[in-house]
Amino acid sequence: MGWAMSIADHLADVKARIAAAAKAAGRRDAPALIAVSKTHGAEAIEAAIAAGQRVFGENRVQEAQAKFTALKAAHPSVELHLIGQLQSNKAREAVALADAIHGLDRPSLARALAGEIARQGRAPKLFIQVNTGEEPQKGGVMPLETEAFLATCRALGLTVSGLMCIPPEAEEPALHFALLADMARRLGLPDLSMGMSGDYEVAAKLGATYVRVGSAIFGTRG
Repeated sequence: MGWAMSIADHLADVKARIAAAAKAAGRRDAPALIAVSKTHGAEAIEAAIAAGQRVFGENRVQEAQAKFTALKAAHPSVELHLIGQLQSNKAREAVALADAIHGLDRPSLARALAGEIARQGRAPKLFIQVNTGEEPQKGGVMPLETEAFLATCRALGLTVSGLMCIPPEAEEPALHFALLADMARRLGLPDLSMGMSGDYEVAAKLGATYVRVGSAIFGTRG
């Protein structure tokens, strides 16, 4: 009971901080919270659901399938967001299970997703991941290539809802969030997936529509 209560308490604290940050920035709406449940078991997710949380994030398709096939059947209002790098050969499973995919970052994946969306008749919300720090070891489209990649996605029949980024650890996240928000405005995209446990309040102030918070809710590891 105490363990479940701690998840409920952490959720309440994170949601209050998100709301306060959005209000301080003069926003009328606070960003939606994605509770990142990677490495945590179904029991922890059930505790979060009992506390009112409905949107969850997973990095890996296989782990998401193992947990959320049953959880979504038991709780039809639950949303699953895939927030990690997605392999093209996992597109079928991703489209079948996920309500949103945050790691769209290359033409081969765009083609695979377009084919599966057409085949399955199911269209998850799509975010282009932008490598705002231009880090060679990290996935994502380079900022100057994002507009052209968006055009490629649209030519394939994909509807892209927004942009996603993961700032470099050693840099001020606000600079990257502001860059992503400006790019989304210029491209006419309504959604911004940005901000994690260490910087979600900054993201809320700078226009995030989704923040991805894991350890501040569930702890460091499952």
